Amino acid sequence: MARAENKVTAGPTAQMVANLARKLRVRKGWTQEQLGNEIGFSGAAVSAMETLAQPASDQMLVELERVLGDGMAIFEDARTSVRLEKYPEQFKDFAPMEQSAVVLQMYETLVVNGLFQTEEYARALIGGAYPPLSQQRVQDLVQARMERRAIFDRAPVATIELILEESVLRRAIGSPDTMRAQLQHLAEYACRRNVTLHVLPLDCGLCGEHAGDNGGMTLLETPEHDRLVYLEIQYESLLISDPAKVSTFTQRYARIRAQALSTRESLGLIEELAGEQR
Repeated sequence: MARAENKVTAGPTAQMVANLARKLRVRKGWTQEQLGNEIGFSGAAVSAMETLAQPASDQMLVELERVLGDGMAIFEDARTSVRLEKYPEQFKDFAPMEQSAVVLQMYETLVVNGLFQTEEYARALIGGAYPPLSQQRVQDLVQARMERRAIFDRAPVATIELILEESVLRRAIGSPDTMRAQLQHLAEYACRRNVTLHVLPLDCGLCGEHAGDNGGMTLLETPEHDRLVYLEIQYESLLISDPAKVSTFTQRYARIRAQALSTRESLGLIEELAGEQR
């Protein structure tokens, strides 16, 4: 089923890559097994790519460019588009904005933000989605989510801030081992110079208000210094560019941050909870 589903849903770039790779392989007189040996993949993986049963991974595209590209950068140029085709429909328009952003500020109320997820945590989340997804689709989405993390090491450096509800840290996803690794991962990323991480405590509402009670949000500043707000819920998304509305979200986000724990306190809580996952 997964193979048939992928052949139907494969995007135009994945189709182009498959067709071109097959033609260039045949021109060289190579079998799928021989091409696989050249690029470090099995012949079955090459066959899956050519038949669209499994679109080329980012690493396969890198190797195809090296072996078949002939200096034309065709497979290199396809990497971004192939990656975008793997994303859920509601995220495709926002994904390139996220990757080029100079500032990202995110507030999450239910689960760890995708940029900060470990592979095991992401697989547990995506694999448990409803309606159920095929195993191959789960793998594609997990891979695409992991590839988003390139923004952390991108040049020029992006400034990234994340505020997590304390309930996110306490909500069990996957297994105790998965949660412990996820919390440790958050702690490691919190120590990066371009990352700021806050935790909004469970008792923040005791002060008489809870600035984050309307749900999560992502604030983004583009390379042109335009400011946008991205909202996503129940597989639907909304991108807001109206300056007045963006200003309101920005002020609300600032209030949420003011109610959150300090970065030092937040890191301490994350490390404490990681130690409890035994």
